[in-house]
Formats: sequence, structure tokens, C-alpha cells
Amino acid sequence: MATPGLAGRRRFRTGFRARPGCEPDRTMRIALGIEYDGTDYLGWQRLGHGLTVQQTLEEALSRVAAAPVEVVCAGRTDAGVHALQQVVHFDTEARRSEYGWMMGTNALLPHGTAVRWVRPVADAFHARYSATSRRYRYRILNRAARPGLFARFQTWERRPLDTAAMHQAGQALLGEHDFSAFRSAACQAPHARRTLLALSVRREDEEVIIDVEANAFLHHMVRNLVGSLLPVGRGERPPGWLRELLEGRDRALAGPTAPARGLCFLGPRYPAHFGIPEPVA
Repeated sequence: MATPGLAGRRRFRTGFRARPGCEPDRTMRIALGIEYDGTDYLGWQRLGHGLTVQQTLEEALSRVAAAPVEVVCAGRTDAGVHALQQVVHFDTEARRSEYGWMMGTNALLPHGTAVRWVRPVADAFHARYSATSRRYRYRILNRAARPGLFARFQTWERRPLDTAAMHQAGQALLGEHDFSAFRSAACQAPHARRTLLALSVRREDEEVIIDVEANAFLHHMVRNLVGSLLPVGRGERPPGWLRELLEGRDRALAGPTAPARGLCFLGPRYPAHFGIPEPVA
């Protein structure tokens, strides 16, 4: 990833400055979709130390708006986790075209991070609370040799994985449950009940792909699910083990947390009337 600081980067000049002598317009709500390689970030949320996606995006948008901008995201990602379509919203009095917001912001963002689209939205839209579900994908390179070209986006398992057994195990988790067995100790959610809408495991050549969709996720939930599916795939545990873990609600008995690099946030879903593009894997 390029040097994260904004100083010295080329400027996208069209529409940067507010019109001199004009009164500020009323506040508008803008939504945008952003994709990023999370390898060099300490996660989404702004911190007092280190580089985060929120900090980088807000600094770029603030320069385009010529005023401070604060964003709200659909779902915070951890350090090293990627996003294909993170959705955010922000309120601003600045008037820029959709093209101006997108191109101006992208001119200031580091390589590996880019705004995909921009939409004005109704004040009722909220990137987090309006989402009906969220989708994640976990990618595992399953071969004897470690990854080279896509090492930033895959985890590696050298032992053969039985994807049919993994898929079967995952079906026991569908529906609304207490997912305490797959919740990190640092999770700050008030409760562990979530509704898992879909979980699939399939093989594409040398890669095992795990897709998960839920109304919301607990901290490290997807990575902990993957960490518990892997022993099933290796034949160390039967498919019914996942149900036992779910019912036992004991994180200490479940598998380890899978590495962050294999995880990508595919994006949230919203009611159609908001006009937000569907995430495309």
C-alpha cells in the first residue's frame, strides 16, 4: 500500500471549493460504497494510533468537501480484513456531483482503497441501522504449496478439506441462536443472539470458499466459525460438532480464530427503496 498520508498526493480539482460569498446550503446525506485491501490497516474504526480505513476516508472526503466530514459505516472490520463493498453515509453542506465526490476522493486515497459509487440518499437512510443483512466471504487456498500471488487475500490449509462435511456442519447454525461459542472475549455487543441466514462451503479448483450471511455479526464471529469448520474439513471432528458447540455456548471448546487475511466483507443489503447497489461478489 502506498504511503498513507494525504500530503503530496495529486489533487482532483473539479468542484473542490465552496462558492465564495455564498451561504451554506442545507445538509444533504450522501452514501458511498468503498472497497479496500485491509492488510495495512488496523481495522475500520478510527484509533488514537495507527492507520485505519475510517481515518483515511474521512481525511480524503474532508478535503473534497472543504469541511470536516465524519462517516458512519455498515459494519466495522477488524485489522487485516478486506471489504468489497463497505457502505457508509455522511452529512454535508458541500455541493459536489456524484462524479466529483468519487473521483476527488479516489485521487486522495492510497492504492488498495477506492470509492466504487456515490448516491444522495434520504435522511432516513442509515448505513448501519437500515441494513437488513451483511455478507462475508472467507477464502482458503487448499493445496500443498503456500500462496504467492494472492497471499494477502487467502489463508492456507495444506491438508485436504472435505467441503461437503463442512457445508453439512454449517447448516446446523442457520436461524436465530445464541452464538456465544463463536464470540470473542473482546466483543462489546449486549447479547449474543444473531440470525444466520445462509452459510455455504464449496470448492473452486484449489480454493475453498465459505460464504456467510446474517442480520448482524459478533466480534470475530465469522473467523471463529471458520476456525471450527476447519477441524471438520480435516476429518478431526464430525459434522455434528458444530451443533454441539452452538448448544454448549462455550468459546473455549470451539476452534481457534482463523486468520484475518482470508476474510472479506462483501457488503450489506438494504430495502430496495433506498436505491443502494447490491453487493456483487
